[in-house]
Amino acid sequence: MPPKVKVLKKDIINVAVDIVRKDSETALNARNVASVLNCSTQPVFSNFATMEELRSAVIEAADELCREYMKREVESALYPPYKANGMAYIRFAKEEKELFKLLYMRDRSAENVPQETDASIQMSAIVHNNTGLNGENAKLFHLEMWSYVHGIATMIATGFYNLDWELISKMLTDAYQGLKKHYEME
Repeated sequence: MPPKVKVLKKDIINVAVDIVRKDSETALNARNVASVLNCSTQPVFSNFATMEELRSAVIEAADELCREYMKREVESALYPPYKANGMAYIRFAKEEKELFKLLYMRDRSAENVPQETDASIQMSAIVHNNTGLNGENAKLFHLEMWSYVHGIATMIATGFYNLDWELISKMLTDAYQGLKKHYEME
């Protein structure tokens, strides 16, 4: 008798990410994952106690993918690091619409979302280094700028706008320069 093929946890996660990527989060269920893997649902529930646990693993994988977008954009040196992060976030929204929606457009009211993350602290430090703004002003500058970036990304992810990269770049520069001028006047 041939040995049973073992379905690995990472394979389940990769398939689940692809399902969300192609068909949205609503298509994520054990039956769909098992169908793609050509197995029963048993391996899914052997590796994940619940579908919520699998969903959390998909969110982690999508977050890692978004961070890779940011890392690549910064390493490309096409834009200064702060702007590169914004451009990468928008690129992720454009190229990975459903994963973007899962990460950044889900109801998070029941989650314990920290007001400050390592990423926001790093971005505030870049703002400080670039502008000389200190403490709360650097944090507020980043919050305002990131809200603008998120708005553009959301409009692209939902198909509201399909902006070209030159215009997006100009918009981010204009917003950044406008905020910088505003804070210099305070």
